[in-house]
Amino acid sequence: MKQKDFHIYLTEQERTQVIGALIELKNSLIAQGRYTDAVDDILIKLTKARKKRLAVHYI
Repeated sequence: MKQKDFHIYLTEQERTQVIGALIELKNSLIAQGRYTDAVDDILIKLTKARKKRLAVHYI
């Protein structure tokens, strides 16, 4: 089965907040002694993601 791709467009402030929230989640998982592999994968994808400028047109 083919996996779906998802695209999310964030402002720089939103991107910073998402990264901060993921780091907090990772820290809480470490404190609980649980695995952080999934959070690590998402953080890597988010930090390596290409930044794209979009023009937003309001009607």
